[in-house]
Amino acid sequence: MTTTRLSPPEQRLAPGQIDAVGWLTLYVVLLLFIPTRLVFGPLGSAGAPSMLFGLGSLVLWMLIRIGAGRGGAQTTQPIRIALGIFLVCVGISYALAMSGPMPPAEISPADVALLALASWSGTLLLTHDNVPDRSRLETLIWRICVCGAIIALLGIFQVLTRQIWVDRISIPGLAGSAGYALNDRGGFPRPAGTATHPIEYGTLITMILPLALYVGFNRKDRPLLVRWLPAAALAAVVPLTSSRSAYLGAAVGLLVCLIGWKPARRWRMLGFVAVGVAAMSVVTPNLFKSIIGLFAGASTDPSIASRTDSYSLAVEFLLRKPVFGRGLGTFLPIYRIFDNEYLLLLVTIGVVGTLAFIALGVTSVVAMVRLRVRRRDDATRDLAIALVASIATGFICLLTFDAFAFPMTMGTLFLILGLAGALRRIEGGATTTTFTPLVG
Repeated sequence: MTTTRLSPPEQRLAPGQIDAVGWLTLYVVLLLFIPTRLVFGPLGSAGAPSMLFGLGSLVLWMLIRIGAGRGGAQTTQPIRIALGIFLVCVGISYALAMSGPMPPAEISPADVALLALASWSGTLLLTHDNVPDRSRLETLIWRICVCGAIIALLGIFQVLTRQIWVDRISIPGLAGSAGYALNDRGGFPRPAGTATHPIEYGTLITMILPLALYVGFNRKDRPLLVRWLPAAALAAVVPLTSSRSAYLGAAVGLLVCLIGWKPARRWRMLGFVAVGVAAMSVVTPNLFKSIIGLFAGASTDPSIASRTDSYSLAVEFLLRKPVFGRGLGTFLPIYRIFDNEYLLLLVTIGVVGTLAFIALGVTSVVAMVRLRVRRRDDATRDLAIALVASIATGFICLLTFDAFAFPMTMGTLFLILGLAGALRRIEGGATTTTFTPLVG
């Protein structure tokens, strides 16, 4: 067993190779810290800074690919192939929709949906191909976790002060739309951080949490309290969200991690969770009862009834255009809010497009599981299972809301898919080396 230590970025980059970690860090800052309701006014819903930056990522990725040519060894990258198939399906759906009669009100949303998907895909591709090595990948993951911790602390602060705060943010050149408010459920405020809605916020938090747990267990080059702060902040805000999506996401992510961890760590974490639940039931019994009530009273909850009532309508629209659907973004909220992204995808991009999207997630999970089986060092195995947990959380939570309308959720999910692709590309051929994280 050997130890691989990596030299500084400027010394390890091959001629013509691009290190995109700094660029991607700026994307994460724009995505998580600028409230999603702030956009460049003339561009409307297509003017979110993170969306424009993601489109820039796509252009940058294409320029890098063109500049690199076809020299050097070419290896098959299944995640990139799965993304390509999904994009082709969406493109066919868009072309079919635009070739037929379409209400004028649906044209602009369809264009914006296509631009949003291009932006998220640019983030995935740049992360997949232009994080040069494992040390830089660790640096990017650390920065994502730190940014996630900051918005988690913002959510806690929103709950404690019962104010949204982000409604006071003003950035020159950006215009804000109405809708800032601190929602409540069962008498408890529901934090949203900088997100559009508490559901989006809860999903985002739980997608980042498995990565933060990986950092806590493995980044031993950092002080104990420092490396565990992101996981602690993210875990602390989950119960405060009063969101079934967040609880479902946290449960899925934790379950995947528990399956992949060694028994000793598994039992320690279960003990910690048990202590945390017991403490919450004593310190904030009303909140604990409210959380239980969200699931015990689900059968009479209007939001659950609205979701289940959408099934018949979704099937009706699906049967009209079952193969490629009516076009991404064309089923407007004024028609119906499904609160289930998979139903909406079936209607808008059909069975073929929906299966292609699911295949993107499945391909990423399978790639990480196979990498974990091949690798022997604990750090890589832990990171692979953390990425599986994050991806599974994101794709499961899409069952609970129309996620494609929430750029923070999808931007983060596609970034995590890119992290999985980067890890497979970097570590896919190695079987016996041990990665030792360095300060990033």
